[in-house]
Amino acid sequence: MHEILSKLDGGDRRSIGRSNEVVAEVLADPGLFDAVFSGLLSASPIIRMRSADAIEKISARRPEHLLPYKNLLVERISRSDQKEVRWHVAQMLPRIEWTRDERQQVLGVLLDYLNDTSSIVKTFAMQALADLARQAPEMRPAARVHLRDLTVRGTPAMKSRGRKLLDEMESPSEVPENPPGLS
Repeated sequence: MHEILSKLDGGDRRSIGRSNEVVAEVLADPGLFDAVFSGLLSASPIIRMRSADAIEKISARRPEHLLPYKNLLVERISRSDQKEVRWHVAQMLPRIEWTRDERQQVLGVLLDYLNDTSSIVKTFAMQALADLARQAPEMRPAARVHLRDLTVRGTPAMKSRGRKLLDEMESPSEVPENPPGLS
C-alpha cells in the first residue's frame, strides 16, 4: 500500500480521517493522484470511502485529474455497492467532458443511483443529472422528468433540491452559448 493511502486508513466510516491532508498533498504534488485513485479499488471500505472523498475534493479544483480514469470511473468504480463511494462518484461525473455516447453511459449510472437505497446518493445523483443536462441540452427533457418525479416522491431534502434544480433549469440564463462536452 502506498504511503499516502495509509493516511486514509483507520477509524470508522463516520469520519473522513486525514482525507483533507491527503487532498492538500495531492494538490501540491499531482503525481500522488494515481496512488489515491488506486484506493478506490482497495479491499478496505474505509480506504475506498476516504479515497472517494479526497478524489472528489481534488477534482472539484482540478477536474482534469479524472480524465485518465474516466472509463474506470464509469465502468467499475461507479458500480460500487458502497454508498459513500457512490455519492462521491455522482459529484465527480459531471466534471468530466464526455462524448455523446459516453454521456448515455453516465446517464445510466445516474439513473441507477436515483434508485439507490441511500437518499444521499439519490440527492447527489439529482444534482449530477442537472449538471450533466447543463452540458448536454439534449438530456434536459429526461433530466426534468426524473427530477420532477423525485421532487414529488423523494425525501424532504430531495424535494427541496429537486425544486431548486428544476427552477434553475427553467431559468433563461441557464442555457450557455457554447455548452461544453458536445463532442
